Amino acid sequence: MLRPTHLSILEILLLIFTSTLVASGIVIANINSVWFEEVYAVEDGFVENWTLVPLLVACCYALYNLATLGKHRHWHFKSLMVLIALFCFFVAGEEISWGQRIFQIESSTFFKVNNTQAETNLHNMVIGDKKVNKIIFSQLLTVLVAIYLFVLPWLYRKNKTIRHYVDLYGVPIAQLYQVIACFILFSSILLIPSGKNAEILEAGITTLFLLIFLFPYNALAFKRKAAVRFVPLEKGLVC
Repeated sequence: MLRPTHLSILEILLLIFTSTLVASGIVIANINSVWFEEVYAVEDGFVENWTLVPLLVACCYALYNLATLGKHRHWHFKSLMVLIALFCFFVAGEEISWGQRIFQIESSTFFKVNNTQAETNLHNMVIGDKKVNKIIFSQLLTVLVAIYLFVLPWLYRKNKTIRHYVDLYGVPIAQLYQVIACFILFSSILLIPSGKNAEILEAGITTLFLLIFLFPYNALAFKRKAAVRFVPLEKGLVC
């Protein structure tokens, strides 16, 4: 079940890129906060647009898994790959407001009134006096990410039943170095004294999510040569 301890070139490059992105943001924000907000982390700038890259790659990789492994897997695996692909595509669409600025599409009156940035997206919506972005994408998502990164890997190693169902659905489990990288990322964001630090966090966490998806701890669950048909545990077949 364990992967080799050495890292591939792609893993190293993704780690270096994420580290450089975050470190540059910390330095720039503390030297010139105006330049950080108006150039480095500006709307539709490099940092925000980069967020689309790992999301779209993860979307394509999920569809690739579906196409190449789907016929060898139970419906659980295929369902999760579809959900991951849809989720990544949705988040990518939200990031660019579904191409609104690209195609010069004006927001409808509804979004002008109920969206904090008058954009055609859901994460900047306001319901009553509550921001959807704060409730779902900040508070709820933070809890889910913490469980996924710190609780699930431990349970996967300790509990045979959980391990079986995680592999049954094809949930990628983070390796230790990936968990450490995510922890450093979240801690480093606190060193950026700007409300735009969320842009750095989004770019970093999506890149690390792609890293986990491509190189999970439970890599055998995604190996074509080990592609057997998974069935529920009670039927007695475990991969």
